[in-house]
Amino acid sequence: MKVALTLRDHLQRAVTVYPDRVALLDEPDQPAQSWGSLTWREVDRRARAQAAGLDALGVPAGGRVAMVSHNSARLFTSFFGVSNWGRIFVPINFRLSADEVEYIVGHCGADILLIDPELEEHLASVQHPRKYIMGAASDAELYLFDREPAAWEPDEDATATINYTSGTTARPKGVEQTHRSLWLNAATFGWHSGVSDRDVYLHTLPMFHCNGWGQPYSATAMGVTNVVLRKVDGAEILRRVQQHGVTYLCGAPAVVAMVLEAAATWDGPIPGRDRVRMIVAGAPPPTRTIERMETELGWEFIQIYGLTETAPLLTINRSRREWDDLTPNARAQNLSRAGVAALGVTMQVSEDGELLARSNVVLKSYWNQPEATADAIRVRDSGLEFFHTGDGGAIDDTGFVVISDRKKDVIISGGENVSSIEVEDALFSHPAVAEVCVIGVPSERWGETIKALVVLNQAQTASEQELIEHCRTKLAHFKCPTSIEFRDVLARTATGKLQKFVLRAPYWEGFTKMVN
Repeated sequence: MKVALTLRDHLQRAVTVYPDRVALLDEPDQPAQSWGSLTWREVDRRARAQAAGLDALGVPAGGRVAMVSHNSARLFTSFFGVSNWGRIFVPINFRLSADEVEYIVGHCGADILLIDPELEEHLASVQHPRKYIMGAASDAELYLFDREPAAWEPDEDATATINYTSGTTARPKGVEQTHRSLWLNAATFGWHSGVSDRDVYLHTLPMFHCNGWGQPYSATAMGVTNVVLRKVDGAEILRRVQQHGVTYLCGAPAVVAMVLEAAATWDGPIPGRDRVRMIVAGAPPPTRTIERMETELGWEFIQIYGLTETAPLLTINRSRREWDDLTPNARAQNLSRAGVAALGVTMQVSEDGELLARSNVVLKSYWNQPEATADAIRVRDSGLEFFHTGDGGAIDDTGFVVISDRKKDVIISGGENVSSIEVEDALFSHPAVAEVCVIGVPSERWGETIKALVVLNQAQTASEQELIEHCRTKLAHFKCPTSIEFRDVLARTATGKLQKFVLRAPYWEGFTKMVN
């Protein structure tokens, strides 16, 4: 017997086994009307009502529903209300500029666009015939509680979500993930990180980011109570952990730094000591930060490595019993590695040092970009397909993956991917700029931050702040340089190609890896 693996399995289990358990605690302070506290029965009812609303609006199976939102109950529920009845959910980064959002909405061919009311003014220029500002008024049209949604024949190979990610080109690519890939990622992620029905999960991670790393699915399958945090703040994280009995959360290294900073002035025992585990990805934090999580917070540190293209789990590094007698510092050194391959994942290193992955969680394709798909997924000499991660690294004889460099021109700052080429294009549009090279440099707070090396045109001038402000008119603020250095020349090869490795090297002296 073969039963299709679809995302409806997760919510179906939750509402069957835990119907009256608190499923979701919406952010109480938000511009849209909060949904408050919802049981799994109510989450299921709203997901069905949303699917019925999409039926009434004529959105077909395979149609795309795009949403730009901070973390919210509406966003969480849409992972099921959209995909469980055969449509494709497109959660979009709320930090993007209006032009970037408009490109994504057009590129995916969205049938409907939903926007958080806080972003209404920011995205006013984004045009769409079915554009809704989320709140009580739009709920009345989008959620029809008086009817059942039309049936959808489960298809595990159908695309469930499209997640747009920055790459080496100026435009983002839409990562197609199927029901099967997201189902398997949720299962293996939950297994490796020990998700159980005794957990309480805090959504510090933006839900748009790789579908909240798949946690909405993992947590739902086990009936976990989900606490929505709309905006990340270290002290607020500690308060929510204390108030709701949170047991696990996810985030980038920058979030770890925020929590540690808040803990330094926290009045009383640190909430969650010996109870909370935090799953960290985006870039490995310094060993000292990992050690401080154990010694100062009393929280367990878990590191994973993956990409939007891999749903994301490829490797995981979690303290094991063989490390119990080590000092916190020695344990932190072990945990600073990207980890070992997750269940169902095969990792290899190419001849030129690029990490390759083979797994059921690798993307189906880049939406409407067959050439990019063919470049990312290639057949090796073994005759097997492998995904090219774009990250340089090594695998030691115990199976541990260590990330050493980034082959693609991508900077990961605060857990967000930034295309260096995209930033360079923005700077080049300033009339005073003759040459530019954008690189990632170490940052204690963000892991990496964006630096631009600029050569000005002769007889023209521009200040550092002027160029940064120019970028902010073109790009989301998190993509803009935090510093600019003016140069007379930039290092190039004999063929005229920028030598980014050479230009980055001085800023990484004293680091064992060229990523942070």
